[in-house]
Amino acid sequence: MAGQIFRRRTNRRSLNRRAALPQPAHPAAVNGLTLAQAETIADAALARGRELGFLPLTVCVLDAGGQMKVLKRMDGCSIARQDIAHGKAFGAMAMGFGTRELARRAAGAPGFTNALSDLTGGRAVPVPGGVLVRDAANMLLGAVGITGDTSANDEICCIAGIEAAGLAPDTGDPA
Repeated sequence: MAGQIFRRRTNRRSLNRRAALPQPAHPAAVNGLTLAQAETIADAALARGRELGFLPLTVCVLDAGGQMKVLKRMDGCSIARQDIAHGKAFGAMAMGFGTRELARRAAGAPGFTNALSDLTGGRAVPVPGGVLVRDAANMLLGAVGITGDTSANDEICCIAGIEAAGLAPDTGDPA
């Protein structure tokens, strides 16, 4: 028996049946934002910052599952900027509203903000500049966080990027 090649028996009928079934397009591969949408958001946000003469910006785009899709840093950004941008986007995703609202709540409830920080391992940054991304049906697709200039200017760039992708920004302000 040494040297013999063993072949696995297969039932030709079952192989033909499996081959005839359509292969699913793996819907879990896209969780909210596509890579193309995330890149459009990041590029347009950075372009808006350059246009307005803002300080160098870092932008982080998360998908609906909170996973990073895109991170871009302009030349001249400090080393902590990627963590801050991620924290703004993560804070918006964690709470389900933009960080402008999170900042308002943080001012009135510092104990809650401390607990949120502890619960998220310090990843939620409660200042403006974290904006949720929604589609026309108000479905949550992800979040954008930007840092580098003032928080208000960071948020302006988030909004510009999201709108450039044809999507709706949710800053946390009532509609």
